[in-house]
Amino acid sequence: MQNSKQDKALIQSESLCVEIKDTPILKELNFSVAKGEIYALLGGNGAGKSTTLKTLLGFNKPKSGRVVIDGLDVSSSLESIRRKTAYLPENATLYPHLTAKENVEYFLSLAGINKSDGDIERTFELVALQKDAWERQLQTYSKGMRQKTAIALAILREAPIFLLDEPTSGLDPVAIDEFNQLVTELASTGATILMVTHDVYGACQVADRIGLLRKGELVGEFEANDNERIDTELVHAAFAQRQP
Repeated sequence: MQNSKQDKALIQSESLCVEIKDTPILKELNFSVAKGEIYALLGGNGAGKSTTLKTLLGFNKPKSGRVVIDGLDVSSSLESIRRKTAYLPENATLYPHLTAKENVEYFLSLAGINKSDGDIERTFELVALQKDAWERQLQTYSKGMRQKTAIALAILREAPIFLLDEPTSGLDPVAIDEFNQLVTELASTGATILMVTHDVYGACQVADRIGLLRKGELVGEFEANDNERIDTELVHAAFAQRQP
């Protein structure tokens, strides 16, 4: 990863502590994601990945610490932050009885954004959604195609920050490779991407940095060299460790 990506952190978790029903979930969680960086928050079930995302989205109130996105505190500037942020859940929430184009047009209209047919079609091409699918209902789509539609919508919204929840879960190997390529291309345009995942291999293939989350604590970080990806075996060995 180039040092220039460290110039400005667009996502910052600062000593973040979150409790749910008096149970500590996140414990002094510190990490940052720079402009144009792909950061993977890696962890198993119960590690606190979903809680982290929900806190970034303003659904959980920190007990202490804070989350800052593009210089704004989530606790006081939530609406402004949500306009800057595109959230892609594990299963994209789109209307199955509408076509890809109709879905995009509808959600853009709700956001008060006007885009031409040419803008939409060029974005579909950018995310490699095949042309013969543009006018098909989404109920005929694979999960990978639905994800491409959701990412196209985020691009058209001009959201600079992407939050991805288990984005490769349930995808076949070809679809995973396509998704990783798309995410890499997005980051090259300056998009800032935080993905939470339990997929060690996928995280190593696409991330500039990986933060290993275990029981609500960041227990390690791994960084890609300039010309090499993150060492999968090294991350897997750390991921597989069990606390006493």
